[in-house]
Amino acid sequence: MGDNLLEIEAPQIPEKLFFRIGEVSRMVGVPPHVLRFWESEFPAVSPRKTGRGHRRYRRKDVELFLQIKHLLYEKKFTIEGARRMLRNPAAKAVKRSARRPEQGSLFAADDSMLEQIRAELSEILKILG
Repeated sequence: MGDNLLEIEAPQIPEKLFFRIGEVSRMVGVPPHVLRFWESEFPAVSPRKTGRGHRRYRRKDVELFLQIKHLLYEKKFTIEGARRMLRNPAAKAVKRSARRPEQGSLFAADDSMLEQIRAELSEILKILG
């Protein structure tokens, strides 16, 4: 997988024009209610509806759901962070505030960085007197 955060390994998507919500649910690996929630959070997902109100997803919707799942479940993005990433797919990374911190690493930083910050703060204190 390269630097692109949207680059994922997709399952085989059958060559069909439309997919029902149950089919998409199985391909993406999330329950139908999650797909409906993502529809409300990600405007780019826009299934067509039949006369009876049944959702009909296109291939691009399935691919988008796979990207959303990858960002939320594997890359640990928030909904807002994933939304931003999908708006700007050329981005290599997003602001830290848009990602969920890994457990126990909210304030984690390597020691050399902390030492550098302390040294710079000491210099500032000396200058200020």
